[in-house]
Amino acid sequence: MEQVSQEVKSRFLRLQMNSLIGVWIGYAAYYLVRSNFNLALPYLSGELDLSKTQLGLLSSCLLITYGLSKGFMSVLADKANPKYFMAIGLTLCVILNVLMGFTTHYSLFIGLVILLGLFQGMGVGPSIITVGYWFPRSQRGRASTIWNMSHNLGGGIVAPIVGVAIGYLGTEHWRIGTFAVPAILAAICVLLVLYFVRKRPTEEGLPTVEEVFQEEAAGQKSAKMAADKPENMNAFQVFYNFVFKNPNSWYLVLIDVFVYMVRFGMITWIPLYLLKVKGFTKTEMSVAYMLFEWAAIPSTILAGYLVDKYFKGRIMQLPIYCLVVIFACVIGYMNSDSILWATVFACITGCLIYIPQSMIPVQAMEVIPTFALGSAVGLRGFMSYLVGSSLGTTLFGFVVDHWGWDMGFYTLLVGVVLCMFSCYLSNRGVQKIYAAADKA
Repeated sequence: MEQVSQEVKSRFLRLQMNSLIGVWIGYAAYYLVRSNFNLALPYLSGELDLSKTQLGLLSSCLLITYGLSKGFMSVLADKANPKYFMAIGLTLCVILNVLMGFTTHYSLFIGLVILLGLFQGMGVGPSIITVGYWFPRSQRGRASTIWNMSHNLGGGIVAPIVGVAIGYLGTEHWRIGTFAVPAILAAICVLLVLYFVRKRPTEEGLPTVEEVFQEEAAGQKSAKMAADKPENMNAFQVFYNFVFKNPNSWYLVLIDVFVYMVRFGMITWIPLYLLKVKGFTKTEMSVAYMLFEWAAIPSTILAGYLVDKYFKGRIMQLPIYCLVVIFACVIGYMNSDSILWATVFACITGCLIYIPQSMIPVQAMEVIPTFALGSAVGLRGFMSYLVGSSLGTTLFGFVVDHWGWDMGFYTLLVGVVLCMFSCYLSNRGVQKIYAAADKA
């Protein structure tokens, strides 16, 4: 590879940082106009006289549609301009939130929620693609984890935003507080996405990230050795040839499925378990719930630094270490009668469970060519939401109903072990790719 000039590299670095800022803001904004829906449910229940079953159906429609959309939209994102793809999706989510603020019929609300889930799937693909095209292997750990924490911030900050809005406007204007205010903030973020996010480097008149930083990931090497070239394929041919037929892609799917199983198995049942079984007050339970989510922010940033610094080419070793600690913490959580220790174990679990999840995109950039990253995100998103979240919610609840809470947590421990084994398979797969590339 030829060395690039300092002037070109300086421009590349400037646009690189702009793009990361843009997808960080954009993905956080997607959560502003999705997580606010949960905050509207109590008001919807009273105003539309909805049963728990009807409320559950609304939530299920959003979750299932989002899982399907994450798969389909991320495949399309591989052939689209990530800047406009993300901005268009967020704009449509803003419009739907405004419409939901005026909707008074349950059946119409279901239709709007389904459309919201559909367009919510347009956020993650462009984000991963942008990181893959603009950041080299030596920086992808930090870049991916910085981007990944945007959803923790977006999902966490919407509650105080809505709370302040309703407190100022009054509960009679809850529709404005829960739908219109987050929509306005997200609309501002659309403009920021358009300003900051850039196209792919070559479309900006720059060399590729591999040429700028003089390095190449395993997935890029294997793609160059392939007989079929991506420029001659449509989006679904790229998906089939470089993702669906790639065993390393399926190892990442398994990791994501079991991470979601453990994550949803903990976060979904924290309120009920701590209130009914452990005897926590609502305030104590709220603290534990909040710490489970927010503890992930510093831990994922640190994980990104550690992977870039000490785990190059062995990315999945760090998640394995984290999962060993999670295994111990789940046991401690279920056996602790102390409010303090139950909260500590929940906090550590939340702190660490997001690390395997945040490392999956980094590992994907190692084993999957950059031009197929959106397709890989789509497959994982589809499987994690439809299978992983169901294992942590429906299966967990079924097991608890029939065999008790302890057996439910033992089921999660099986998920932790299977996640560790999947990380091992993924790590071994990377080593095989590099060994084959070195021989070629």
